[in-house]
Amino acid sequence: MNPAEDYILRQKEPYKSILLQLQSVVEAVAPNAELLYKWRLPFYYCNGIPLCYFNQSKDYVDLAFWHGERMETYKTHFVTENRKSVMSLRYRSVEDIDDEVVVYVIEQQLKINTNPFKLILKRKS
Repeated sequence: MNPAEDYILRQKEPYKSILLQLQSVVEAVAPNAELLYKWRLPFYYCNGIPLCYFNQSKDYVDLAFWHGERMETYKTHFVTENRKSVMSLRYRSVEDIDDEVVVYVIEQQLKINTNPFKLILKRKS
């Protein structure tokens, strides 16, 4: 089994259900995205570029992504505190997930199609 899938399936409820729902939406919007296990988290890559990742922490699940400053819609949904480069959508239950917002974020990330790690390294130099 893929370690990223194992990560998702090992989570307790309601986090496992949240992750499975997010996984189904991401894969529907980006069917060519590859689910990998990086830095002990499930990451989706598309064309070798990080698209988003999942992180179950404390009492929520984050769908984390880069390039949030370029998002024009749903900004009030994004969690940004104590972060320099990453934004996320945070969920505590499956009912909290708004598929329209998730679809928008993934579609925008696909349009941007820029490796965020290269941008972060450029900013530091």
